[in-house]
Amino acid sequence: MSSISALANVHSKGQFGDYENKKENNLLKITENKNLLIAQIVQYKNSSISIENIDLDGLKLNEKPLSVTNNKDTRILWNGPKNWILVSTKKDLLKDILQNLKETDFAVTDLSHSRAIIEIEGQNVKEVLKKGCPFNFNILEKNNSVNSTYNGITFTVDMLDNNPDKIRILALRSFGESLYHSITDASLEFGYISI
Repeated sequence: MSSISALANVHSKGQFGDYENKKENNLLKITENKNLLIAQIVQYKNSSISIENIDLDGLKLNEKPLSVTNNKDTRILWNGPKNWILVSTKKDLLKDILQNLKETDFAVTDLSHSRAIIEIEGQNVKEVLKKGCPFNFNILEKNNSVNSTYNGITFTVDMLDNNPDKIRILALRSFGESLYHSITDASLEFGYISI
């Protein structure tokens, strides 16, 4: 049985908005990202295990706010004190995580099918985000993440790159279509390609 993506009914390929007479490089690119492992990792308050000794796909859990540790396959986003979101292209990594993290010290929850994932790339990415979110995106840099709201929808922004700007947005699956419409509506002014 195959799963249906969160945006299957709304994400259609093509060019939209003010795209005429613009070079393709100047248009935003919006994609739905599917088939990623998304796991929330929370260390219990009464746990005395040091996170410095934990290695997940070659990465350490970081306690620095807004930070992201990453390699080519996996990103670990700081989500709050003793709370992280792991996003990986390696679907089988969950088995390793469960083996490395004792259930007496950590709660590990597979969120893979409960999130809608939108990636936006281009020079106006931050302008699109500013239209619906109160966070100051001018300070967001590569390998930073932030939790906020976009037009009242709670979401997580992961800054993947900054040349050009490329972000990944994660939101609850049930709000995925509404968030997608809000993001694409805000992108019409700049023109975008839906891939």
